[in-house]
Amino acid sequence: MHRRRFLRRAGAAGTGVGVTAALAGCSGVGGDPGYDIGMVADGFRPASLTISVGDTVVWENTSSRTHTVTARRLPDGAAYFASGGYDDYDAARVAWQSDFGGALENGDRFSQTFTVPGEHYYVCIPHLDGGMVGTVTVEE
Repeated sequence: MHRRRFLRRAGAAGTGVGVTAALAGCSGVGGDPGYDIGMVADGFRPASLTISVGDTVVWENTSSRTHTVTARRLPDGAAYFASGGYDDYDAARVAWQSDFGGALENGDRFSQTFTVPGEHYYVCIPHLDGGMVGTVTVEE
């Protein structure tokens, strides 16, 4: 289970010693970074993530390179998503090529709430040829 989702669910379960003890082992080195997917120089970390319907995913650019988060293939009925707020992949690609539209610099974040189950494939437009792709799998 993803750490942020575990923390959210454990916190909703109540308070007390049992919850505190359960949470103590989840902080990891440096604690919760505040994002679900990091963008490193050559990829998304993790490259795939499984969440539940209604969960929000946060990406953060943790590298010195400029990146995008751009949906490429979505389940039927899913809302399109792209850093920069574009309506479809072609618009996002043209915006990137003409003026670096949708650019996320180091420390910038992008988030998306997923309401449709299935596999949501996304890419970093400037690093697509290098294989910078990711998947969010949404389960009911």
